[in-house]
Amino acid sequence: MNSRMRCAAAASAASVLVVSLSACGGVLSGDDSDSSAPVRKGNDVKIGLLLPEKETARYEKFDHPIIKRQVSELTEGEGQLVYANAGNDAGLQNKQLEKMIEGKVDALIVDPVDAKLISASVQKAKDAGIHVIAYDRLAEGPVDAYVGFDNEHVGQTQARELVAALGDEAGKSSKIVMINGSPTDPNAAGFKAGARAALSSVTIAKSYDTEGWKPENAKAHMEQAISSIGASDIAGVYSANDGMAGGAVQALKEAGLTELPPITGQDAELAAVQRILTGDQYMTVYKPYSDEAATAAEMAVRIAQGRNIEFESLAPDKTDSPTTKNVRTASVRVVALTQDNIKETVVKDGFFKVSEICTPKYAAACAEAGLK
Repeated sequence: MNSRMRCAAAASAASVLVVSLSACGGVLSGDDSDSSAPVRKGNDVKIGLLLPEKETARYEKFDHPIIKRQVSELTEGEGQLVYANAGNDAGLQNKQLEKMIEGKVDALIVDPVDAKLISASVQKAKDAGIHVIAYDRLAEGPVDAYVGFDNEHVGQTQARELVAALGDEAGKSSKIVMINGSPTDPNAAGFKAGARAALSSVTIAKSYDTEGWKPENAKAHMEQAISSIGASDIAGVYSANDGMAGGAVQALKEAGLTELPPITGQDAELAAVQRILTGDQYMTVYKPYSDEAATAAEMAVRIAQGRNIEFESLAPDKTDSPTTKNVRTASVRVVALTQDNIKETVVKDGFFKVSEICTPKYAAACAEAGLK
């Protein structure tokens, strides 16, 4: 695991339990708290939530509603959540953030479209006395905390599963195509680094960074790889997320392959789970967004209320960004999802109902997998 993101279990536990402790020292920054007394507020806090895009299903289906519900529960219905989605437009997101500053939110949860470009707006929020929680992607600038996943571990998990799927065929003669995430997303670099480290036993024949994480861009990259390598000579595809995996699957099928090489993914999107059932995709990384979202919401509420010991208990680790050292961090666990554990992961956790997965088109595959 990334040495900068330890104590994942502690963070996960903290996301469920509120620590009832006495008042503590000052308002926190990305470094250490000062010794002045915190400003305490009641339940009438205003929390801003900025999410990056809508192409990935998770943001509208899980993150937003979970955070909204958690803010309401933690404040006995008195707290307010102000929400905006940037539609993958970094400039728009900066405007949305500055509008929330004008609206005098007490704390901001920000999943940046571009972690670097948002730093100036984060500084403006800090100057206005607004606490900023970086969510899922580590925004640059003076953020108070970061809630997310160990990105290198995610990449390693994907790559190890890919190599395991190759079995006895894994070796330097095995040509792998890497479809990496967007170069503007700091998480993508972590996924890529972790994956490369775990793919040392095979040959990375082609590697692409995919602007905007767009499936159509991933499909175009896969078509280039097929043209260069040959569809039948591609032993496996490392795709950093499920949307791009879908693009890779489409390209391979259009190239005439009926039996696809193992393909990875991330986010446990419904279409990916269905592809895994039919064998078109080998695995995805299931990230319990409910844990991540609940932790972020609680951190935002507690720091907005000035309840800093409770805030600190939720983020026991430290992470460095390019601009800020020792950012308080809560790291959430991940699970490799394959045909073998769909029922024990996304179904058990209520992520998807069996009826959502097992539509008529996938009824036979569901029956074979024991989903009913």
